[in-house]
Amino acid sequence: MSSTNVQVFERWEFGDLRIIDEGGTILFCATDVAKALGYARPADAVTCHCRGSVNYRPITDSLGRIQQAKFISEPDVYRLITHSKLPNAERFEAWVFEEVLPSIRSHGGYLTPSTIEEALLNPDTIIQLAQNLKAEQERRRALEVKNAEMAPKALFADAVSASDSCILIRDLAKVLTQSGFEIGQNRLYALLRRDGYMCKGENRPTQRAMEMGLFRVKETAVTHSDGRITTSITPKVTGKGQTFFVNKYAGKVMA
Repeated sequence: MSSTNVQVFERWEFGDLRIIDEGGTILFCATDVAKALGYARPADAVTCHCRGSVNYRPITDSLGRIQQAKFISEPDVYRLITHSKLPNAERFEAWVFEEVLPSIRSHGGYLTPSTIEEALLNPDTIIQLAQNLKAEQERRRALEVKNAEMAPKALFADAVSASDSCILIRDLAKVLTQSGFEIGQNRLYALLRRDGYMCKGENRPTQRAMEMGLFRVKETAVTHSDGRITTSITPKVTGKGQTFFVNKYAGKVMA
């Protein structure tokens, strides 16, 4: 990638901010973001607070040399903003996420007075902006359709992921059936055994499934007529498990 792909945006209180748009994926120069947010050691701030992968891209420095610079994604920009002690951090966030990015995604570039003037004087620029706008509109329509299709699943996930309530296997079978994956309790037990979430020949979750937080086990002491005491195991599916299995099994139907 050439350094000419880098767009430079400027605001007097934050300095230069270099951004790359790679087919809709926006990357920010990590050093520019950290400096704008007042970090004394920008490189250390990026190492400490950024969790995503660091992307190296070529840029041209003030002496005209090509250098490899670190670029980060939007989530890591949010992390740097959150940890910043700069009083203007909220204004930086508003500038980037309410002005710069929406303009890039709608028009293919950050429209300043100078770029607007260039667009008016250059027919090719106007054509390119129109093409970018059309592509963005199509992307948004496709996303809206996808969100509508995923809405039932998303509502279910939101409802149970934050819940501590557990349900029985037969109830999970009902949930899956309502989500478009028709199955009964016995077939679901067989499916869970096949996929390694239940022990072979038993209605007991595997250790792996327990460690994943998909099940809780209710143990009940049973006293028999001959005086023997045994333990009955009842597996119950956690909120996390309900979301996991709906995504795994019903998700194939709803996607």
